[in-house]
Amino acid sequence: MAVVRIIWKVVFDALWHFSEDDGWAMASHVALSSLMAVFPFLIFGTALGSFLGADQFAETAVHLIFDAWPESIAKPVADEVVRVLTIPRGGLLTVSVLAAAYFASNGVEALRIALNRAYRVAESRPWYMTRLASLGFVIAGVLILAVISVLLVAVPLAVRNADQWLPWLDSVLATADDWGLTLALVMVTGGLLVSHLWLPDGHRKILDVLPGIVLTLLCWSIGAYAFAYYLKAFSSYVTTYAGLASVVIVLVFLYMIGAIFIIGAEINAAIMKFRVKRLVMRSFLGQRVNDDHPAENGS
Repeated sequence: MAVVRIIWKVVFDALWHFSEDDGWAMASHVALSSLMAVFPFLIFGTALGSFLGADQFAETAVHLIFDAWPESIAKPVADEVVRVLTIPRGGLLTVSVLAAAYFASNGVEALRIALNRAYRVAESRPWYMTRLASLGFVIAGVLILAVISVLLVAVPLAVRNADQWLPWLDSVLATADDWGLTLALVMVTGGLLVSHLWLPDGHRKILDVLPGIVLTLLCWSIGAYAFAYYLKAFSSYVTTYAGLASVVIVLVFLYMIGAIFIIGAEINAAIMKFRVKRLVMRSFLGQRVNDDHPAENGS
């Protein structure tokens, strides 16, 4: 019963604080900012990727970003993204590309504000430091995707030549050549971990943020498939409103994901508030002592 009482306290506190601290409005802010940040991020990333020799950046980024979405939701946006990225652009340091990097950082800023509220902390860093940090996250994301895009080109070439040079690597490289959804999930998990640890003010350990991340991934998977099933059941709505419906559908999906993301942070904050980790460790250590010394405890 003690465990049930602790779970009830944590969940109630998290949901209550989410509702009282404008969690639904923050989820809407995160959804809109994320959608508006996708195109600038990919435009800036494509320019920087081309400069670094990662010509497959656009294709890799589109797959890694949208493979974790249901196809019925991701396909309209992915098609538009590909269409935009095929437009020729000038050099890297043009005004439009720099502006794209700045607007892409707005999505990171929205996540930071939402996480600060969820973790119940006030921002103590100057605004220019948080903005520079957000730009740093954008550039780091682009560089990671650029490296992955190079690897995704290099691995198939290595697979084709493995038989001649290193036959024992053939099976390993063939497996790496088919990353697909697994790589997208790894990227999402890594992004969540980085966001919870370094975006909001204050200091947290990995164990402090892990419960919310696991909950976010679980609810994301369930919510995504449930929403995709809903769209399939009411496909006439999408047909009637055509392109406008695609934008609204993506916004609703991102709104749902934004709410799940914030609630995950709220759960982490509630767990730390009630010192659940300390209670679990104390209970675990106490149980171990009882198991090691049954005679002493029975006397």
